[in-house]
Amino acid sequence: MKATIRLTLAGAVSALAAAAAMAQAPAAASAPAALPAGFVAPADPRIQDTAAERVRSQPGNNAPVWRAVRETGTQPAYSSLPGAEQGVLIQSMVQYPGSRLTTAGEAWRQVRNHWIIPYGGALMLVAVLALALFYWRRGPLGGHLPDTGRQVERFTPFERSAHLLNAASFTVLAISGLVLAFGKFVLLPVIGSTLFGWLTYALKTAHNFVGPLFAVTLVIMIITFARDNLPRAGDLGWLVRAGGMIGGKEVPSHRFNAGEKVLFWAGVLLLGGIVVGSGLVLDKVLPGLAYLRGDMQVAHMIHAAAAMLMMALFLGHIYMGTIGTRGAWQGMRTGWVDEAWAAEHHALWLADIRAGKIPAQRSSEPMPAQLSPVEGTR
Repeated sequence: MKATIRLTLAGAVSALAAAAAMAQAPAAASAPAALPAGFVAPADPRIQDTAAERVRSQPGNNAPVWRAVRETGTQPAYSSLPGAEQGVLIQSMVQYPGSRLTTAGEAWRQVRNHWIIPYGGALMLVAVLALALFYWRRGPLGGHLPDTGRQVERFTPFERSAHLLNAASFTVLAISGLVLAFGKFVLLPVIGSTLFGWLTYALKTAHNFVGPLFAVTLVIMIITFARDNLPRAGDLGWLVRAGGMIGGKEVPSHRFNAGEKVLFWAGVLLLGGIVVGSGLVLDKVLPGLAYLRGDMQVAHMIHAAAAMLMMALFLGHIYMGTIGTRGAWQGMRTGWVDEAWAAEHHALWLADIRAGKIPAQRSSEPMPAQLSPVEGTR
């Protein structure tokens, strides 16, 4: 019995010794090898290290390079690219209205994608739906008086030509601008990337070249029609009654009613001036400007926002001048309107013509043979 106990204890002691030896073996194996003589350990990486210093302290970590790129907005670095901002690889931090505090390029992207595009698109849709609903409920306005056969000249050939050129250039700019803004959401999935790329390139080129033409015709339009769009007695009453929508009877007006005058001063002069001014900056045709990236981004945001408002406003003008008012399109196309049309829509203008204050024909263009002038204006 005693012999058995001795053997058991001896076996346990041997097992413990073997286990201790095995536990010490991995530790010995993992111990670092002896460093060669003269070896000096690299210094710990520091945040202010240059790229060359980081290569020695922490190979593969190029954080200093990207940190320097980010800081070029305030501390320009070297770049072989020409230009006023050749050393600025990433712009400095800014916060535009509607964006977070971030780099200027990202802030511009946020304003464009989160505000101008969605809200501008919604504004256009609301305008179209409102006009469609109005047409469905009311139909074309006017046409309640029978034609008299007596005509008055509403627009001279020069006025019609100026309006035509301005309208044509506006149409090109509006279509191309809408495609550039919303095309990737609407057209790209339908026509594919190749055709969409060629289309947007052509429209962008047309947009850039037609813009100056629109600017010139806009100035001509303002000079031509400014006098007849000055405020006059009765304009406030026209606005209060919404031109007759409140009350059911059209409010008398002069050559242009108050609604057309609001369109002229707010849409043509104010928004048109903003769109043209910012567009000329984007075209880089104004002298004395540096055309830095930040300037171009601000100009683009102003240009896009004003253009959205202008297009929404002019949708109403296009509607009233075509299908919204009977006889309006003929007046712009031929320059002449019937006395009944003038009495229904611009009674004060017709009264001035009959009183001799305004000539019934202001141009030398011969009146159509089948028409005769308004009585009392010869």
